[in-house]
Amino acid sequence: MAVTTPCENIDTDRGINHRRLALEFVLLGAALGLYLTTRRLTMGSAIEAAENARNILHVEDLLGLDVEHELQRFILDSPFAVTLMNWIYVWGHWPVLAIAAVWLFANHRPEFSLFRNALIISGLLGLVVFALFPVMPPRLLGTGMVDTVAQWSSSYHILQPPSLVNQYAAVPSFHVGWNVLVAIAIFRACPNSDWRYLALIGPVAMISSVVLTGNHYVLDAVAGIIVVALAWFLADRIGRRFSREAS
Repeated sequence: MAVTTPCENIDTDRGINHRRLALEFVLLGAALGLYLTTRRLTMGSAIEAAENARNILHVEDLLGLDVEHELQRFILDSPFAVTLMNWIYVWGHWPVLAIAAVWLFANHRPEFSLFRNALIISGLLGLVVFALFPVMPPRLLGTGMVDTVAQWSSSYHILQPPSLVNQYAAVPSFHVGWNVLVAIAIFRACPNSDWRYLALIGPVAMISSVVLTGNHYVLDAVAGIIVVALAWFLADRIGRRFSREAS
């Protein structure tokens, strides 16, 4: 029986095929494992990553977006604000992706397929960028930004072991990008429901979190949004093409 939801156009007649659900998550798990392993292997040199980071800061300065350090100063004196931003950064990423995937699979199968394919395509695009354009995050650049997650949170090391982390994979930010992907899928799945606007909270909160925790520059978030938008476009076009060929 499908999970009930305020959204319309639910695939209640199809229900949850547990065998297919298991197969889908084996596929996503394998893709995730490959992504994390490859991301670690594509880590560039610290010198190149630092230089690229300074170039990003220079562009941000020209655009008036070099605000990371100034914004973080506002929350460092507030344990509640720091904890909230850390919590969003840690628990608003992989858990949100997993919950969204299960919900979409159970209730909106076409959107799930698009979501899954866009997730994989964006990950592949990201790996290319990580390899060609390593970027040192603000917390490592030595500009005074504090790594709030490392200092005041231990959960992140449980959800993503340090051995799988590419320290210089700041661009694009998939913490932001994949939250946007979730929002796009929910908007499509809930075309006539006010509940879909709740999906906007995730990307907005995550953009704040990645900047305020010292993990990303503002332009990293922009890059993440661009990459997943392109990935969704490609996934949609590929899906339409296969549908036409199948018919």
